[in-house]
Amino acid sequence: MKPRSILPALLALLFSTAGAAAAAPPETQASTRPAAGSPAARTCHLPGAEGALRCLTVPVPLDYGKPAGAGLKIHVTVAPAFREGARNDPLFVLAGGPGQAGSEVLRVLSTAFKRVRATRDIVFIDQRGTGLSGKLDCEERPEHEKMSEAELEAEIVRCITTSRVPFAAYTTANSARDLEEVRRALGYGKVNVWGASYGTRLGQAYARLFPASVRSLILDAVAAPDQVIPAGGRDGQAALDKLFEHCARDAGCNKAYPNLRAEFDSLAARTEAGIKLSLADPRTAQPTTVTMSGQRFAGTVHSILYSPADARRLPFLVHSAYQGRWEPFVARQNLSGDFAGEGGTAFLLHLAVVCAEDVPHMTPSLMKAEDALITRPLAQRMPAMCKSMNVPAVAQVAPTMIEAPALLLSGALDPITAPRRAEAAARHMKNARHVVVANAGHGVSQLGCAPRLLREFLDKPTATLDASCLAEIPPPTFQLGSAGPQP
Repeated sequence: MKPRSILPALLALLFSTAGAAAAAPPETQASTRPAAGSPAARTCHLPGAEGALRCLTVPVPLDYGKPAGAGLKIHVTVAPAFREGARNDPLFVLAGGPGQAGSEVLRVLSTAFKRVRATRDIVFIDQRGTGLSGKLDCEERPEHEKMSEAELEAEIVRCITTSRVPFAAYTTANSARDLEEVRRALGYGKVNVWGASYGTRLGQAYARLFPASVRSLILDAVAAPDQVIPAGGRDGQAALDKLFEHCARDAGCNKAYPNLRAEFDSLAARTEAGIKLSLADPRTAQPTTVTMSGQRFAGTVHSILYSPADARRLPFLVHSAYQGRWEPFVARQNLSGDFAGEGGTAFLLHLAVVCAEDVPHMTPSLMKAEDALITRPLAQRMPAMCKSMNVPAVAQVAPTMIEAPALLLSGALDPITAPRRAEAAARHMKNARHVVVANAGHGVSQLGCAPRLLREFLDKPTATLDASCLAEIPPPTFQLGSAGPQP
């Protein structure tokens, strides 16, 4: 069962473009190779990265309250610094989700981190329950794609109830403790932490639990300490409204889709009751029948908004569907499932975290304030799914101050971690710099001059950082026809 087909748009983090290597700074450097006595590493080759890497596993307790009890093995992938005389403060990479593994975002080595890797090891960590660290997932079958929401929910409950995993052990706090075990096992001193989306929550938790271990933080698409993941309607609706406004101001888009908002509202209303579509399968071109439900329509729209380049295709998709040609929209709905493969998000781990740390705090007043069409179906279904998980609620506590220097990156068009979330997080950081990129969505580190800025910040975290070059990132063009976006 592919989690992205059930929980669309919640788990995506998009990486693209590339950076280039930079010259080494003049500061004193020391070897970052694991110290004697650390776990044995083997040469490995993993999808998404060119060249050899080092892979190893670090044993950790399943329950830190019972260190002599059952254990887990955390998979770690080390991309060694290009230079032998490397700095002694590596960059730990924390992926999003929750449910995405560090080993599944290795493609950022050649984009966001290519400059950083010139002088630092890049350490990708598979959070407990993800990737190669005992992935918690459900079996996927082709028929799931055509099931109704009720049938899918029954499949989820069956998967949960037949699992013997102690889900209560899979919390953000325990994952943060795992990071410290990894740091100690590899013999590193202070480390730098890069986190994206949910990885920013984990990064903040680590910096608070082990402040002496963190040299600096780079948080991209920042989650606020009190943010409730399924309650994101306000930001999602704002991103959708901005897209409509940008289309209305663009001569070509406005001419092609003069009634875009009305067409969208009509489709949203029609899919609430479910629309049975007879069309050519976008994968095979064979005749097929699919049901476009309100949840699938809303979830697909939300997922599209994560990337501005993808979002600029949405007017075309909406207009085509409004005219009765649903194939392009259905093809986009299939996209994340088609490319998730074996590296898809760990669905049960996602539920374990969200059901313990988020759903208990979905109060009626919060849900009223955060209600929006594109997030409502998922928000309404999460509490029922969480009943089957039966995990104890994790209390929200007042966040302590983070002392380490932090660079916070936000996309102004982000539909789930909007700049206001980073601003809320920065209030609990002693030395935070927040940069908002006008034409970015959910993820900034790989765009434009950002790879160079990451290197500059890591070299001198307390120095002034000129991030004005990020304003040069242009908006993508709108797709006005079947041939694709405008040149």
